Amino acid sequence: QVQLAESGGGLVQAGGSLRLSCAASGRTFSIIDMGWFRQAPGKEREYVAGIWSSGDRSHYADFVKGRFTISRDNAKNMMYLQMNSLKPEDTAVYYCNRLNPTNYWPWGQGTQVTVSS
Repeated sequence: QVQLAESGGGLVQAGGSLRLSCAASGRTFSIIDMGWFRQAPGKEREYVAGIWSSGDRSHYADFVKGRFTISRDNAKNMMYLQMNSLKPEDTAVYYCNRLNPTNYWPWGQGTQVTVSS
């Protein structure tokens, strides 16, 4: 069973940057399309960005386009989310998982991102 561990969150002022990391155990990471998701207090979990298994294609939710960049290093079983120009509305717990919602791996603990105004 693949285990996911997110890290890199923290408290930052509006306009600042953070880089999130996602570490995945197991041998299948490199062939799986992956994504970042987030959940703000009182709201449902939402999709943020996705990256294809090869790393050559990515997709972003409209509300992060031009500000966030997703990347991955298959040799290290790692995925990243560079977040720039952060806004208070980006405050949430951020998670990584497979893109395919029909067979998510168990969710990790997530990493808290708090953006102050």
